[in-house]
Amino acid sequence: MTLTVSPPATGPALVVDPPPAPRRAGFSVRRTLAYLLLGLLSVAVLVPFAWMVSSSLKADADVFSVPVRWIPAEFHWGNFTAIWSRIPLLTYLRNSVFLSVTITALQVLTGSFAAYGFAKVRFPGRDALFLAYIATIAVPWQAYMVPQYVIMQKAGLVNTHLSLILLQAFSAFGVFLMRQYYLTIPDELSEAARLDGLSEYGIWARIILPLSKPALASLALLTFVNTWNDYMGPFIYLTDNKLWTVQLGLRSFVGLYDAEYAMIMTGSVLSVLPILVIFLLGQKYFVQGIATSGMK
Repeated sequence: MTLTVSPPATGPALVVDPPPAPRRAGFSVRRTLAYLLLGLLSVAVLVPFAWMVSSSLKADADVFSVPVRWIPAEFHWGNFTAIWSRIPLLTYLRNSVFLSVTITALQVLTGSFAAYGFAKVRFPGRDALFLAYIATIAVPWQAYMVPQYVIMQKAGLVNTHLSLILLQAFSAFGVFLMRQYYLTIPDELSEAARLDGLSEYGIWARIILPLSKPALASLALLTFVNTWNDYMGPFIYLTDNKLWTVQLGLRSFVGLYDAEYAMIMTGSVLSVLPILVIFLLGQKYFVQGIATSGMK
């Protein structure tokens, strides 16, 4: 007896999707705990800022009251108008803006240009020179603070904004940040531009910089914040009250035996507002630049 099995008839195959994999309960729990931890960290970061805003609306005697009164019993809105007449706050803010914008522009220019040389230009000893330059980040500022001051004094630049601008126009950290981002840009773009006759300056300005907006925004934001919050630099080099920054100006409320803490907090709130606005406007590029430059 012979058993013959006929082939199945040809036709459209019926595809059945596999059943969805059951969601793991452990993953959901870990995710919930992660969100909870991030929420707690966010609250911990915002608590000092909330206390500063609350203290700016109190009287001096109520700033350090125990227990802490987060909502003032009486709102002293006049603090935000009185501070402008107590100290030349507008002059201090103008000086801070000038120094921050100037130093930020110079660091972005010098950092991006030097990073291009370390990332896209081949020359003998490039990597060794880069490591030596980046190693200067590990040297504390206090180690060369006195020699810097002596140089500025002999050059006649003490008590001028130019001394701070020259000392902070270059940043090893800025070069490192931009170089790490440049390494993510394919070298084929630079090679093709060289074959087309474009100079190194043209490649940097017309090809590399337009592709580096996130890194540029990150460097600009970090530099602006550091310069705006700098206290020791202006404290050492600026003696004229007309040249003071807002950080030095706030110290005017610290007396010999006591301090006007409510006014200090009011000035601190006003000094934080520009930083807050700039960060909110550039946070998208800041996160992209940090995530793609090897800094995460």
